[in-house]
Amino acid sequence: MSWTQEKEEKLRQLWEKGHTASQIAEILGDTTRNAVIGKAHRLKLAARAPNKKSVAQKKEVSNVQNRNDKQISRKSRFKSILLDKNFEPENPKKLEELGDNNCRWPIGHPDQEGFYFCGRSPIEGFSYCKLHVLYAFQPKNQKEELIDKEDDVPEFIEKKVKASK
Repeated sequence: MSWTQEKEEKLRQLWEKGHTASQIAEILGDTTRNAVIGKAHRLKLAARAPNKKSVAQKKEVSNVQNRNDKQISRKSRFKSILLDKNFEPENPKKLEELGDNNCRWPIGHPDQEGFYFCGRSPIEGFSYCKLHVLYAFQPKNQKEELIDKEDDVPEFIEKKVKASK
């Protein structure tokens, strides 16, 4: 279907009157709802008045964004630590030089020449500095939490077993 000037003008008029894309496609004939939506978008026609669903979705999206603003992502925590001007530089230590006041994160492979430990000041209660605690202790995702329950068989596996009998 090709869009002629007449069809584009008719689309604009029907769009402004508030007809749905399906109704416009039916009136124009020889076109689909998606084609009407696409053409309306390309013509930059005004957005429709919000309905109950779109208002609810916008509220949900804003709630998620507000929650995300409160919870700082792991990536941004890494960046903030690395960009912090007061962040302690690495203090390479060999195994013999390590003490309780050094980060014990290994850098490289023990068999390689130049292997060392981070050596920064560790966070209280951990063996690692701020940066390496973020690497070492990653939160579980929901799927892992479901499977790691005290030797319980997940429901979806039980259903599959029952269905196969």
